[in-house]
Amino acid sequence: MLAFLAGVVLSCNNSKSTDIVSLIEEMNESSELNTLGNDQKKAGWKLLFDGESLGGWRGFNMDEAPESWKVEDGILKIINEGMEENAEGLVTDKTYGSFALYLEFRLTPAANSGILYHVKEDPKYTYAYETGTEYQLIDQEGWPDPLEDWQITGANYAMHAPVSKPFRAVGQWNQALLLVDGNKVTHVLNGEVIVEFEKYSDEWNELRNSGKWSDFPDYGKFDEGHICLQNHGTIVHFRNIKMKEL
Repeated sequence: MLAFLAGVVLSCNNSKSTDIVSLIEEMNESSELNTLGNDQKKAGWKLLFDGESLGGWRGFNMDEAPESWKVEDGILKIINEGMEENAEGLVTDKTYGSFALYLEFRLTPAANSGILYHVKEDPKYTYAYETGTEYQLIDQEGWPDPLEDWQITGANYAMHAPVSKPFRAVGQWNQALLLVDGNKVTHVLNGEVIVEFEKYSDEWNELRNSGKWSDFPDYGKFDEGHICLQNHGTIVHFRNIKMKEL
């Protein structure tokens, strides 16, 4: 497993900083690909992907995993192309409220995906983002159209732009850490804290009600739900997916 940067960069000093540092230190423990180290096990981390199967995952609003996902060489891959938005996101069987989620991702040219959480399944929802909040993943350097800062990798999509851009180029593995501690949320990318916000704050409500999500009445409505890896019709790789419930 890749080691997180030794000196985590914090955007500001707050009561959560120690927790972030501790989580990063736990992820720095050496272990084989798609396995947990002894200290990670003691700290409460669980594997969400064993590197061999899609056990614990299925398609959004589906009973099984769609054929657009496959496991190969210890890597979870989106294999469909065409850049067309689709509803074949992969969701966890379990739901989560407060948690820390760690994973490594690798993008291909012009790839687009995301890590969504607190996703609600219901036939009335076509896409996971109608309810879930998204840690954005995108090839911001190779995307064919101009992007706003709230659309680039690590952003709280369509809400909060990252304060820095430690994104590693296409073909390299990036490390994402998402901390959801009650209403307080932190995004870490390659060892840097890049987004911090508080759900239901005045700022959050203003952003939620004035932009893209004003057309989606149930966006951000739920405080527990599935984790979803978005399928946007581009090739993206994932590995070392680990969860710590808080």
